[in-house]
Amino acid sequence: MKFEKWTVGLAAVGAFSLACSANAEGKASTVMTALSSTTLSGYVDTSAQWNFGSGNARLPDYKFGGGDKADGFNLNVIQLRLEKPLDEAEWAAGYRVDLWAGPDANTLGTASTLSTGSSDFAVRQAYVALRMPFGNGIDWKVGVFDSILGYESVESGNNPNFTRSYGHSIEPQTHTGVLGSYRFNDMISVSGGIANTAGGPTINGRDRIESRKTYMASGAFTAPDTWGFLSGSTLYAGIVNGFNSGYGEIQTSYYLGGTIATGITGLRFGGALDVFNAKNFSGETWTVAGYGSYQATEKLSLHMRAEYLRDRGDQKFFAFDDGTGTFISTNPDRVFALTTTVQYDLWKNVISRLELRWDHSLSGEKTWGGDDVTVGPSRLNEWLLAANLIYKF
Repeated sequence: MKFEKWTVGLAAVGAFSLACSANAEGKASTVMTALSSTTLSGYVDTSAQWNFGSGNARLPDYKFGGGDKADGFNLNVIQLRLEKPLDEAEWAAGYRVDLWAGPDANTLGTASTLSTGSSDFAVRQAYVALRMPFGNGIDWKVGVFDSILGYESVESGNNPNFTRSYGHSIEPQTHTGVLGSYRFNDMISVSGGIANTAGGPTINGRDRIESRKTYMASGAFTAPDTWGFLSGSTLYAGIVNGFNSGYGEIQTSYYLGGTIATGITGLRFGGALDVFNAKNFSGETWTVAGYGSYQATEKLSLHMRAEYLRDRGDQKFFAFDDGTGTFISTNPDRVFALTTTVQYDLWKNVISRLELRWDHSLSGEKTWGGDDVTVGPSRLNEWLLAANLIYKF
């Protein structure tokens, strides 16, 4: 009996067992037929970073960062993906499972309500993929899937920079529900879905009701070939609205972003606007970011991101309760961040990059630094130098 290498690998880690008897071999053959289109892939994401200066208890509060990674070597995350993509059949079906292990899995925040503490494990995505042959075909995801908003991906290796933007940090991350996508033509596509809320068993002291869900919609436009050097440029807009237990209110996230082809080989620019609003709270949280990327050679690429964060009022996104009911800001009201990244892919299947990031308080608030015990935050500027290695398989 012949098995593919990835099948033997899964058996070794207990994903399923291989049949040893003649009868079991027949059953295994049936399983192998069902799994013949399934692929195994993933990556291992590691880094080393140096935060300039001492006293790094409080650092800029962007997602997948923080003081736990300061001045040391880090395993960020391991991802394993099992996938059977949709084929060309009218009533096609497939699935995807993305499993995370490592410290970043805790940040992802998809642990079951039955779990306790930090487990260093999370389900990033796990959904059934379906197609219905109406018009050009409606594609569905049913289960757990990534948010439809954002310029940057939750998957670090798909982003131009190693560290995440503030915009990515205020976006919804993961949904459990159903999402439908439809492409009208090569230029226009839309998506819409409904998912569970981020609330607990009650909402504002009342039992959860059936209509209290999270709703989402997005649209994308891609410039056609007839647009000359702008061909391939994209414009994307989306909205997600639903209850958030952190605020005890309905929240709405808006996103507008896109990329622009320049006509210069290897050079592209992009931009993103993210807005977060909690109903009945004063103030607003929003970010605007600009991106530039240049593929200098087959192996060498250069990337830059400039971002402005505005975070103020009662709804202040980057704040935490110190246990006394007082909310302490982890970022100033206004922040400018500049990130430059050099990527040189020396090894096959390996993303290798070096990144320098500068975060600057524009409002005079010194919320960074300190040791959380005797010395409080005292810095307006934070500098980070990081090396990132990602092996993809």
